[in-house]
Amino acid sequence: MAEHGFTALAANARPAAPTTRSAAVLAGTLGLAAACWGVAVWRMNGMDMGTATQLGSFGFFAVLWVSMMAAMMLPGAAPAVVRRARAGGMRAAPVFVGSYLAVWAVAGLAVYAGYRPHGFTAAGVLVIAAGIYELTPVKRYFRLRCRESARSGLRFGVCCIGSSIGLTVMWLALGVMSLAWMSVIAVVAVAQKLLPANLAIDVPLALAIVGLGIWILVARTPPL
Repeated sequence: MAEHGFTALAANARPAAPTTRSAAVLAGTLGLAAACWGVAVWRMNGMDMGTATQLGSFGFFAVLWVSMMAAMMLPGAAPAVVRRARAGGMRAAPVFVGSYLAVWAVAGLAVYAGYRPHGFTAAGVLVIAAGIYELTPVKRYFRLRCRESARSGLRFGVCCIGSSIGLTVMWLALGVMSLAWMSVIAVVAVAQKLLPANLAIDVPLALAIVGLGIWILVARTPPL
């Protein structure tokens, strides 16, 4: 009887281990994102000059860019990190996160190489292009892939860049060191990772982005 009781107790306890592991991975992922928000806010202080913003030295930008991407993108990637930890164990989670952020770091190299301070006309055109991208099949494809299970952080990162590239371009155009725009883009990016596509929301959002770009071209000044 005692042996049967211990066996039953062990059987009942088994589901608790994966649940505890998932909670720990989720807390760690969101904790890292929160810490990176703090780093980003600290390093962005006094840097925002709107469309005329400079990126600073490569070393400064590299640290800031990875911090910003971790802050903005990890909350939306948290379910994928948890799923990877369930499938591959606790050690799989940091590998997944590290490779995911490595993809965004490579994207940062492209941003640093191609970014230049610009005027309102360029900002307006880029924002309009970002809004149009939101309505393309490419955007829908990568957004769907970003909600699926992924064994590799590299592959997941590529899909998430494909899903968020329009929003990222919009942010870069309006003020790469703007905490306000960073927060707006982060909220939208996380929502699109966690929620299924919905034309009743996605189309008005895309049209609003296009309208913002047109407004910038006409008024010659971006909001925020």
